[in-house]
Amino acid sequence: MPVGYFHVVFTLPEEAAAVAYQNPAVVYDILFAATSETLLTIGRDRKHLGAELGFFAVLHTWGQNLLHHPHLHCVIPGGGISPERERWIGCRPGFFLPVRVLSRLFRRVFLERLSRAFEKGKLNFFGDLAGLAHPDQWRAWAEGLIRKEWVVYAKPPFGGPVQVVEYLGRYTHRVAIGNQRLIEVKAGKVSFRWKDYREKGRQKQRVMTLDTGEFIRRFLMHVLPPGFQRIRYFGFLANCHRRRRLPLIRALLGGAGAAELLPESGRCGRLARELKSLYLAPLCPVCHTGILVPVQLLPPARWPGFAGEDTS
Repeated sequence: MPVGYFHVVFTLPEEAAAVAYQNPAVVYDILFAATSETLLTIGRDRKHLGAELGFFAVLHTWGQNLLHHPHLHCVIPGGGISPERERWIGCRPGFFLPVRVLSRLFRRVFLERLSRAFEKGKLNFFGDLAGLAHPDQWRAWAEGLIRKEWVVYAKPPFGGPVQVVEYLGRYTHRVAIGNQRLIEVKAGKVSFRWKDYREKGRQKQRVMTLDTGEFIRRFLMHVLPPGFQRIRYFGFLANCHRRRRLPLIRALLGGAGAAELLPESGRCGRLARELKSLYLAPLCPVCHTGILVPVQLLPPARWPGFAGEDTS
């Protein structure tokens, strides 16, 4: 769509990641559900945007060193449909939603859902985490996470739809490590390049060498449960909504050819007929909120000089 796109990352803290490692299907599902509830709830809040969002989320479970680091990459159009579904509400240029607000709600929703899974006996604990099977230790563990700050990171926004398509092709389906990062396999050891982000605001290229068994162990940590969907769609991009919502949004944005794409039936169809009959002026390409109103049509000018002037 002809709007700005934002890239927001939701990351589990180390303690929750350890539970996810032993219960991947359950906890990764909770991660998707908590992320979607957080974004849709804050997006609908009139103090922030007051609109229905749409986005997709991609699960990654690794860091550059191949250790377990579950997080969701969310790609989000910069705005949403008004509650009345009569206009597109755009975000402020370069700003999506406050990450502190997203972080606090994400923490609460995730822990509430995780605690319900614990109460229903859906979680298993082994090794160092075996004590969490006891309710008292579980409550103490959860209370410790409530007091901890969780990380929600807003990356620099995409430049437009072209960059989003490039991201989809280059980034969404990658595995824990690509061949281009492998340097050498020799004498029972594997060497590979990785980026060290520990220095704030900087990243350094380093080389890590692991025993072959440890390298394979780290790689296999990121094999998902059979049939698990690691890319999911929400809001107006959800499978049950996008066939009706996307043509409406293109019309609200004044997209070329949008009138032919509008649905003919249902609530969206009624609005579509009104738009066709009333003519909807295109939105401002910068703020995506204001309406562009034609004032005067300027004839094409020649430069240098004016029409009829001899410039030879």
